Amino acid sequence: MPPEMRAVFYDRQGPAAEVLQFGDLPRPEPGVGEVRVGLLASGVNPADCKRRAGQGYGMEFPRVVPNSDGAGVVDALGPGADGAPPGSRVWLYNAQRGRPFGTAAEFTCVPADCVSPLPDDVPFEAGACLGIPAMTAHRCLFADGPLTGLNVLVTGGGGAVGNYAVQLARWGGAALVLATARAGWQAEDARAAGAHVVIDRGEDVAARVREVTDGRGVDRVVEVDFGGNAAVWSAVLANNGVVAAYASGGDPAPSVAFSALMRRNITVRTVMLNNAPLAARRRAQADIVAWLREGPRLHRIAGSFPLAETAAAHAAVEAGGKRGTVVVLPGE
Repeated sequence: MPPEMRAVFYDRQGPAAEVLQFGDLPRPEPGVGEVRVGLLASGVNPADCKRRAGQGYGMEFPRVVPNSDGAGVVDALGPGADGAPPGSRVWLYNAQRGRPFGTAAEFTCVPADCVSPLPDDVPFEAGACLGIPAMTAHRCLFADGPLTGLNVLVTGGGGAVGNYAVQLARWGGAALVLATARAGWQAEDARAAGAHVVIDRGEDVAARVREVTDGRGVDRVVEVDFGGNAAVWSAVLANNGVVAAYASGGDPAPSVAFSALMRRNITVRTVMLNNAPLAARRRAQADIVAWLREGPRLHRIAGSFPLAETAAAHAAVEAGGKRGTVVVLPGE
């Protein structure tokens, strides 16, 4: 009988309070090329909640341990696994993508490619915030080349992806980083992340961008709502600009003025992290680790919950308005 571990899991999809169970499961064994991590923090993303709720996702396995991001200590290596040796501090992403064992547990096994070093001065709770938000931000920013000397607009600069996008854009050498955010803590956090200019979402955003850039516009847009903000990004992109979108909640099936975009040679890029090229994901991991090592960074923890209260953590994400990432602590 393999050793057991404490975990949260579901056997059917539905509301968190109804389907998430807390109990003992067999500790997973790392397969070929896999790493087992003893988890000390688990990040909860909106996609984790949608998977559990069945919103756009079917039941992927008969039993699922939710959550894809996390941080902890390498516990064991599977056959042929390269990378961090046992005892290493790491952060990881995509645990519950194509696998039943996510990070709402004391242990998880993931391909070695999904694990990155966590600097000693970065707490595990902060490491669990990185994963999908920081990796998505990196892909949106750097998929089309370096940022040095470019103007960048990040919509939703107070959100999890947007806040990391602002920080990484500054780190990447952007000449001017603008962010949109609601007044209050979201605008404060966008400024704290390093945005040169924060534009209230209630303003005429396109007019403000043109004013701030002396009419030039921006070279890159990191877009939280492709359809809902189409009138803005299409108006502010400079010739040969790129809009990289990772969501489109305001209008899931938007129409765009193709001819107007074509005349300016605008690139439209959609971003889904788990399907991004492996080389791009590896580069993102390496860049994020380098960025972490260069100095203190802003990691916002919206709330921490013990493992047994993972349902409450999911409910906090679904309630909206969270300031950063909700974290579950498997050791508590």
